Amino acid sequence: MLRFAPSPTGEMHIGNLRVAIFNYMVAKQRHERFIIRIEDTDKARNIVGKDTEIMQILEKFALTHDSVLHQSENLHIHQNFAIRLLEEGKAFVCTCTHEELEAERESAKAQKVAYRYSGKCIDVDKKELAALKENNIPFVVRLKKPDHDIIYHDLIKGDIVTSPNEVDSFVILRADATPTYNFACACDDMLSGVDFIIRGEDHLSNTPKQIHIKNLLGYEIETTYAHLPIILNDEDKKMSKRDAVISVKWLFEQGFIPDAIANYLLLLGYNKVPKEIFTLPEALEWYRLEDISKSAARFDIDKLRFINREHLKMMDDKTLSTLFGFADEDIGKLAKLYLEEASTISELESKIKPIFSPKKFEGEWAEQMRTMEKIIAEAPMIGTFDEFKSHIMEKSGLKGENFFKPLRLLLTGAEHGPELGDIYPLIKSYILEIAS
Repeated sequence: MLRFAPSPTGEMHIGNLRVAIFNYMVAKQRHERFIIRIEDTDKARNIVGKDTEIMQILEKFALTHDSVLHQSENLHIHQNFAIRLLEEGKAFVCTCTHEELEAERESAKAQKVAYRYSGKCIDVDKKELAALKENNIPFVVRLKKPDHDIIYHDLIKGDIVTSPNEVDSFVILRADATPTYNFACACDDMLSGVDFIIRGEDHLSNTPKQIHIKNLLGYEIETTYAHLPIILNDEDKKMSKRDAVISVKWLFEQGFIPDAIANYLLLLGYNKVPKEIFTLPEALEWYRLEDISKSAARFDIDKLRFINREHLKMMDDKTLSTLFGFADEDIGKLAKLYLEEASTISELESKIKPIFSPKKFEGEWAEQMRTMEKIIAEAPMIGTFDEFKSHIMEKSGLKGENFFKPLRLLLTGAEHGPELGDIYPLIKSYILEIAS
């Protein structure tokens, strides 16, 4: 069982999407279930509608799933697991105030050592819990730190060893009785039977904590882990919200298509591809998670533009036409003529839209354009471009630059572009609408 577990707290970014794609792929390759878990326990940060937006994005990439659940649905189970750990003496109640903990952190900072919880509450008797509640004394529940190293194998990073002090006695239940990220995550993975976890390497510090939780709860099913290297920006720094390209929504707005984005994300840090341009179903046949580089990969928007252009070239003409509001496959063919100078849907739209927009009869070529407009209106359906061109030349008496410049402006709304001889057959049926 594999899962993708996003939080509805902000825009879905390419790192999230990459994780979703890998989990989907491995589930398909292993013929296992793939579920979506919306991690919505942090109510203060949740944004209304983001869970729906996440699902819509996954749908655009055809990342089909077996089920969807919201983590908040398991709140009572999380709480019961925490109580069980308290009763078994594997967790303890902590009444340390924010000020006390902050003082400990400042002390550690002054000593230039990593902060670790002091353990001052570890011997608080669980029988005191009722008294704390009765007297409205706030408390959290902490897990006792392990007494041995946490060791696991990562498919990408190799063997990873974490000492007990690095795991520490961390909080599993907040003062408002809601579970912390690591506790809810580990519990839900157990409940769903998730035994293959693929996520970003920013979770490397969370994994030993979640393993520790599972161990204390008696979970014995072995879990496979793979932590994907981070994605770097142009400055070779970890991508952040300040990087526009990090948002999947932004990529869509710029005119990048799902097939190209998925193709590019699978290429990042992977050097064993049989071909550079491929679809997700094709990648299922040969992609191996173990072959991903351990090193961080740099996001290259120009590379994505190239891949996007190649996928647009492969797109069905009629499908491409519909992106511009046409059902006629000729408009898809017309758009492909512009792929020498455009790489995204947005850029293609900036080429196609002027063709079908009202023309401005102004400037140096206004008079010639009006003359041509009248001639075309009288005989719009002329066969080949050569016949069309000859007819207008004969009727207008225009030649050379005085002919071709205004004709291009009249037909395309632009001074430059593909050969008119290539464009004309594809727009001939719309010529009255265009040349006006």
